Amino acid sequence: MRLSGPAVLTRAKAGALDGVRRLNCWGSHLTDISICRDLPNIEVITFSVNGISDLEPLTRCRNLSELYLRKNNIRSLNELFYLKGLPRLRVLWLAENPCCGQDPHHYRMTVLRNLPGLQKLDNQAVTEEELSQAQLDGVEITAPPARSNVENGWAESTESSAAGSTTEPGNDLLSSSLEEANRIEEELGMKPVPRDKYSSFSTRETDCNHKKRNNVLNAILLLMKELDAEGLEIIQQMVTRRLQAFQKKELQEE
Repeated sequence: MRLSGPAVLTRAKAGALDGVRRLNCWGSHLTDISICRDLPNIEVITFSVNGISDLEPLTRCRNLSELYLRKNNIRSLNELFYLKGLPRLRVLWLAENPCCGQDPHHYRMTVLRNLPGLQKLDNQAVTEEELSQAQLDGVEITAPPARSNVENGWAESTESSAAGSTTEPGNDLLSSSLEEANRIEEELGMKPVPRDKYSSFSTRETDCNHKKRNNVLNAILLLMKELDAEGLEIIQQMVTRRLQAFQKKELQEE
């Protein structure tokens, strides 16, 4: 799906493209972000959970300081070539893309060698020691990706990943559900959900129930990002009433 100018203005609540400072398109099925060429003053972009593979349109976003690209279809680390000219980029979240490969150290060192101005990569603070080590262990990217050869990158097969898993199905689903919810909460600046809060989610429950709970939670978190202060207050009131009802029910059952 192509991100259009009107869609950008609606989401950013702006009157003109050059007035857009923050843009949130989390989970919007995007593949084409060429509109970013017309966003010279954008500072924060959230494109996580989409199908984006080409970062070239971001080269003109010279004021960009935070870029969230988790869970897309970026297949080559050579795409970093298009981010090297962004002088204010300080936060990048690129995890869970095919380009991350099977060697986390090599991936992180390569990103930091090419983007030494980063202060946080994949929600982890960048240290001075890492930046020094990146000059030795990272690969310098000097050219953009050759589109015809991108498929020869580090993409990891879904089937092989699944075949190598020995985790109990129920527990694996629970872990992935909590991890996904916590990643969304971290991007929202919220405190991650402690695992022990969901200790009752055992393998006795069906996979269907796990998936339903996870889908509902993710949908709520996504919609919350679109609410203003008034809307969040309404949500807070509803949650309070629900919690009170649950507590009353528990007391009655004791």
